[in-house]
Amino acid sequence: MKLELVATATFGLEAVVRREIEALGYKVIKTEDGRVTYMGDERAIVRSNLWLRSADRVYLRLGEFRAETFEELFQQTKGIAWEDYIPSDGCFPVTGGSVKSVLHSVPACQSIIKKAIVSRLSDFYCRETLPETGSEYRIRFIAHKDTFLMLMDTSGAGLHKRGYRVSDVAAPIKETLAAALVQLSFYRTGRVLVDTCCGSGTIPIEAAMLARNIAPGLNRDFASAKWDMIPAEIWKEEKKLAYGAADFDTELSITGMDIDRKAVNAAKANADEAGVTDDIDFVCIDMTKWEPGAGLPKGVSAEEQGIVISNLPYGVRIGDAEANRKIYRRFALLMKEYPTWSFFLITADKELEKEIEKITGRKADRRRKLYNGRIETQYYQYHGRKPVKVNR
Repeated sequence: MKLELVATATFGLEAVVRREIEALGYKVIKTEDGRVTYMGDERAIVRSNLWLRSADRVYLRLGEFRAETFEELFQQTKGIAWEDYIPSDGCFPVTGGSVKSVLHSVPACQSIIKKAIVSRLSDFYCRETLPETGSEYRIRFIAHKDTFLMLMDTSGAGLHKRGYRVSDVAAPIKETLAAALVQLSFYRTGRVLVDTCCGSGTIPIEAAMLARNIAPGLNRDFASAKWDMIPAEIWKEEKKLAYGAADFDTELSITGMDIDRKAVNAAKANADEAGVTDDIDFVCIDMTKWEPGAGLPKGVSAEEQGIVISNLPYGVRIGDAEANRKIYRRFALLMKEYPTWSFFLITADKELEKEIEKITGRKADRRRKLYNGRIETQYYQYHGRKPVKVNR
């Protein structure tokens, strides 16, 4: 069955998600703020949920129409072939949002859409009531300027719920955002990667899973795994292929450090749950005292093209201004002392770039606006130069 799918993404990560979808072999037909629409089939639903690292959810797109009255909303919704997706006992809660639309009351829209679906399914299945005791087919509508987009959630829990976060710390970064930060850093196997403020270890863990080609959704369940429209055999086949695709032979050099011993212990526990505990060195250290080539990462010289990725204390939820300034100044000195290293720093504190420029005289090579939860941040990217090759 040819299907239109929608992968949602944190604002600013649409291009990353698009590349991931294309890497799976699917044709992207539209990229918008927070959404990437592409074509696929039942197997594409399975692969997308198993493999997309930076998307928030995967939806099945069921229809789009204009409605300025509740009668129009009812009739247009009822016109969708809901019986192609929802069985007679299917449970179908309705959620959504409305922006700049005449029908601005979300509860009212939910009620009308629910009634329209019930009416359509009751007629099709010749039943006066629908039990809704079966699998869940969560419906989401997005109303914008009187246009309603109707979606069905294939993921269930958000895709950031990998299943490995067994221990947490204050202000953790979402797994999907961490995976995107790693991909935007040009990290690949063979390169050194360090997270100087690793917290519960999300960035190093996502880097290791990427390097090992471990499918991020391999060890969790999805709402669509219980749908009648997707044969159970497809899920078995795709999970078997995902297990076989993992690479556990390549040597990795990933280090996570944090000043908080509890954070380091949490990171180790999470890495163990993710199956990458042997791929990451977690150490308790004050990053303002750290130098590449001084024992961290192990056996690495300062001349290598190392990568530093850090989700820094924002001062919004944790940390304080002066402590943050010390961290920024340390990064600036490291950039001067180790020019072949690249630094990728995410923070909501706009003082970071100013503090680094005072010492290095350089601005970030690139900056990207991203949202960590509801906090607006900038991802500052300082690219290291290539090492000079010495002819011998």
